[in-house]
Amino acid sequence: MNYQVLDPTSETAPPANSLAPRLSTLAGKTVGFISNGKEGTRGFFIHLEALLHQEFAVGEVIYRTKSNYSAPAEHAIIEEARDWDLTISGLGD
Repeated sequence: MNYQVLDPTSETAPPANSLAPRLSTLAGKTVGFISNGKEGTRGFFIHLEALLHQEFAVGEVIYRTKSNYSAPAEHAIIEEARDWDLTISGLGD
């Protein structure tokens, strides 16, 4: 009996990315949360929002939920997020 072993790794290197520049402050900034829509996410985001207000004096906080937990965020959410100063994406069960 013969076995064939397949290598699932990519033959090309992924494109190099750079990190987004850090904000000098969160005070007054707009923070957007993108949820996968699962139950555990909401409580975590609410708690995180309270901390961001108390400790960093963030301005507006916006909540958006993807329509499908296992798919990327919709184009409309991604476009809206371009106007936010900080985006936090999370998942929960």
